[in-house]
Amino acid sequence: MSSCGNPATESDALMPRRPKFDKGKNCVKCKDAPGNIVIRHAVYCKACFFPLVAFKFRRALEPFVNPKPDGPRRTALKPAGNLLLGFSGGVGSTVLLDLVNRSYIVNQKAELRRDGGKDHPRHDKVWKRVIVCYVELGDALPRRKDKTAEIAEVVSHYEDVEFVPLRVQDAFDPSWWRRIYGDQALPQLRVSLENEELAAVLTNPPSTEPLGSLRSYLSSLPTPTAVASALQSLIRVLLLHTAVETKSSHLLLGTSLTSLAISLISGIGQGAGFNIEQEIQEEWVPDIQPASDSNGSEWLGGYQKGVRIIRPLRDVGLKECAFWAWWEKLQVVGEDRAGWPESRQDIGGLTKDFIMRLEKDYPSTVSTIVRTCAKLSPRGDVSGKCVLCERPAQEGVQEWKARISVRTTAQATDAVVLSSSSTPRTDDAAAAQLAPHLCYACHTTLTSRNARPPPPLFPSVSKESSVTLPAWVGPRMRRKVGEGEMKAAIQEFLLEE
Repeated sequence: MSSCGNPATESDALMPRRPKFDKGKNCVKCKDAPGNIVIRHAVYCKACFFPLVAFKFRRALEPFVNPKPDGPRRTALKPAGNLLLGFSGGVGSTVLLDLVNRSYIVNQKAELRRDGGKDHPRHDKVWKRVIVCYVELGDALPRRKDKTAEIAEVVSHYEDVEFVPLRVQDAFDPSWWRRIYGDQALPQLRVSLENEELAAVLTNPPSTEPLGSLRSYLSSLPTPTAVASALQSLIRVLLLHTAVETKSSHLLLGTSLTSLAISLISGIGQGAGFNIEQEIQEEWVPDIQPASDSNGSEWLGGYQKGVRIIRPLRDVGLKECAFWAWWEKLQVVGEDRAGWPESRQDIGGLTKDFIMRLEKDYPSTVSTIVRTCAKLSPRGDVSGKCVLCERPAQEGVQEWKARISVRTTAQATDAVVLSSSSTPRTDDAAAAQLAPHLCYACHTTLTSRNARPPPPLFPSVSKESSVTLPAWVGPRMRRKVGEGEMKAAIQEFLLEE
């Protein structure tokens, strides 16, 4: 059978395939050496690659080191506190730790030996302490290997770097929470998942062990997407409160350009579009004063009481991070998600597969996603912080969901506001609705429904109608309102003098 195409057209006249590099095989930086890596159709040699990545790293970090961002101006770096690195064991966090060590630890020691005396102001450390924090997920997911010892070995190769290991069940441990905030962290909250109002009650002491509370919490979530989102939220808030404990003014995450694009698209798909600005860069302030600073130290004055979350590798792709780790022979422990068969079926897993394939064929598209999302700004006012993820919550979310959804009405009548003077006992605890205190994404995580329920994470853990929430939810529901906050709430009703 003959083809229906034009027989006069030559077969070689088809559209040629676009080359992987634009102009030539030599490095576009030095114009001389043959290239070793192609970054978005630009060729770089190995000698020019390392300064390029280091420049992108410092350009994304250093303008935001000082309490007041300096922008492009070059001034002395004087952060308000220490530095905390969130370490996952992946290639991004491994490269981040190596870059911090080269830029602010090893490099400063070399300058001290080469130029001037040790007491010269230019030789002061940028950060007095550099702490690496790793949150172990081995107990949260079935058949997952505990990698705390491997992570500790990687961190031990770097001098002047402290290691703080955590476990994800610490989020449900009152003793860990009390170590940071003292007696202000006594009550814990249990919430009913039977309806979307999420009726909550304070309990003291906790009804189960932290590990049992964690597994019950994860097993009661309705979808695999909710489980993955809950784990990410727990890790993030654990790192934030660890930054408070270590008096760190900056929290660095090893999120590469590729991972940031995945996180942005996945977050929008899960209803977290209102927090898209916080996904790129965020400044977080704790609501409760740490026990170690109860005497009113300077660290809690002004901006210094906040934590600035920065992703210094947001301009560095996953491919560049992999080449850096390969050429520098860095030990990458890796992030193991094996043993959880549903992890590939959630929104995050599907988004990751799509972005990875997209970056392979169209490498410039990933940076376009991040640049486009950086231009977006949320609509609507902020009604406070979500008590679960501690990110800004959009005003009027519950009213909007009530208009568009078929909802189950709570059995109880009007909710009673938790009073700071009430005694948090199980038998006479005050009831409250948790839903008004949640952002849209967290409310969806707890109340979304799936036509096909996911298989249980742990067969021995049954799905319960009420679960214990992380330790930071109860204190924030019962915290005392400050004078300034009360005045701001009634400002429109005050008469001018």
